[in-house]
Order: sequence, then C-alpha cells, then structure tokens
Amino acid sequence: MKLLLWLILLVLCWPLALLALIIWPIVWLISLPLRAVGIALEGVFALLRAIIMLPARVLGGGGAAR
Repeated sequence: MKLLLWLILLVLCWPLALLALIIWPIVWLISLPLRAVGIALEGVFALLRAIIMLPARVLGGGGAAR
C-alpha cells in the first residue's frame, strides 16, 4: 500500500517540480528591478534620517554614533 501511495505521489508531483524549476528563474528575473528599487528607497530613507537627525548630532545628542 505504501508503494502505491509513493507511486501516486510521484506521478502527481513531478510535473509540479518541473514547473517550479522552470518558473523560478523567471520570477527571480522579475524581482531584480524590485530589489533595486528597494535598495534605492532604503538609501533615500537613510539620507532623510541623517538630515533630520543632523541638528541633534551637532548639538551633542548623538552619543551612539561616536
């Protein structure tokens, strides 16, 4: 009985495994521009945070940065 279940699983799942192998590189290529946008936005937010925190750092409130 276990062998029959394994064979059914093999017959049903190998097309899904092949589909995943084919689609995964396409999904990865599509996500590359989104990652680049995320990195750029992270840099913009870091710059804005540095600009906003600059007066506090100049007045001596940024002890953790030293």
